[in-house]
Amino acid sequence: MTPRCARALARWESDGGTLAPTDAADSIDDSELRILARLGAALLDQRSELSGDLQGNVIRRTTTLGSPGDHARVKEQLARFLLEHRSEY
Repeated sequence: MTPRCARALARWESDGGTLAPTDAADSIDDSELRILARLGAALLDQRSELSGDLQGNVIRRTTTLGSPGDHARVKEQLARFLLEHRSEY
């Protein structure tokens, strides 16, 4: 993930998960959000094909993007999401 996307994602999460209008250079637009959503869906779709180490690396990276104060919350949300959707992926 580019630093610009990481900053935009961190801002998005700190705003409660909503895209607030902004003129900032690091903002993420709707088309970028759709691409990120598709990439995430593709990764989940192929998750069982990934080695355990790579799955762990992806999970760790997912939970450490954004601001440090959000890491525990994101880790919990990710665990809940994966548990709720385990039969789908």
